[in-house]
Amino acid sequence: MNEQIINKLAILAESAKYDVSCSSSGVGRKSKVGGIGSTSSSGICHTFTEDGRCVSLLKIMMTNYCMYDCAYCISRKSNDIKRASFSVKELVELTLEFYKRNYIEGLFLSSGIVKNPDHTMERMIRVIKELRTVHRYNGYIHMKSIPGASKELVTQAGLYADRLSVNIEIPTEKNLKFLAPEKDHKSVFAPMKYIQNGVLEYKEEKKKYKSIPRFTPAGQSTQMIIGATNETDQDILKVSSLLYMQSSMRRVYYSGFIPVNPYDNRLPVLQQAPLVRENRLYQADWLMRFYQFTADEIIDDKNPNLDLEVDPKLAWALRHPEMFPIDVNSAEYRQILRVPGIGVKSAKLIMASRRFGKLDMYQLKKIGVIIKRAQYFITCRDSFGITINEIKPEYLKKILISKKHNTKNSNQISLLFP
Repeated sequence: MNEQIINKLAILAESAKYDVSCSSSGVGRKSKVGGIGSTSSSGICHTFTEDGRCVSLLKIMMTNYCMYDCAYCISRKSNDIKRASFSVKELVELTLEFYKRNYIEGLFLSSGIVKNPDHTMERMIRVIKELRTVHRYNGYIHMKSIPGASKELVTQAGLYADRLSVNIEIPTEKNLKFLAPEKDHKSVFAPMKYIQNGVLEYKEEKKKYKSIPRFTPAGQSTQMIIGATNETDQDILKVSSLLYMQSSMRRVYYSGFIPVNPYDNRLPVLQQAPLVRENRLYQADWLMRFYQFTADEIIDDKNPNLDLEVDPKLAWALRHPEMFPIDVNSAEYRQILRVPGIGVKSAKLIMASRRFGKLDMYQLKKIGVIIKRAQYFITCRDSFGITINEIKPEYLKKILISKKHNTKNSNQISLLFP
């Protein structure tokens, strides 16, 4: 690998690190005779940097030149930074060389926008098309679809990429226009719709024909920047909820705002990214995807922002003491899912186990229930102690927070004095 390529790699990998929209593949593809690589449906084996960024994919921008001047972006056209571009051939060879050396297990390709969205999209497609058709590369490919790209190019990209993503970036149109005057939500939602239609069309064609080219088998994802503008968590989760109603939307990512352009007066002054808020949004997102919560249940007009002291599930339970305690030996699955300290796996085990007899606290603990938290919200064969009906929610919150801190302190002590 020559020095020029190494220099480009350093510049463009650095520019790409702020995009968090990469995850496990969610798609299976076996290695073929004469081809290279495979993809496991159980996901890509990730490694992470100190700041939590995924590095198991070759996460790279094709270029960090950009025609837009978004306030929050390091690659904005008005920034005086080192610029670089890969040719199609260079990027293809780089991906193959990294894969053969076992440095990576897939490619995450994004780009600054040069000339116009279609021009940039066409160059990116040439990279993944050559990998698939010329080099018969079967590994995972996640490609960013450029906002404003034509339907024909988005459809073509879907034939070669395992996952496509289009970043919303800012949750509301008003604030997006304020920080990125050249962009609007229409240019973002249009390619999202093209991807959704492509997935639906593939499913219909699959019913008629035994073998047809797959279309983005891992679906699509998007990303929102959190903390750069004044949206509430309610605004953010409502957008996410609407996106999840699309059949092809797999993940919404929340990226805590990092002040890479601190001299821009439109941006808030932050010492560091709002990581706690980002974490709470991911927890709320998890509730919508796996715990049968709606956005309106997690957060409402009285509580437009998530509680940073406790997780959203516990916050909901404390706001609704009338829903508890529930009897784990007779309650419905949906009710059990809403108990703090009981996860999806534990809830399913409870439903299966109670067919053979009534469960007690010891059995619940063996199943995986966090008794220290759940005991205030459930009854069972040998219930003990007080429940949320006998104690005020605000006091119970203090107790649970105190227990959490005490557990952390005891863990730290045990590490120092094993």
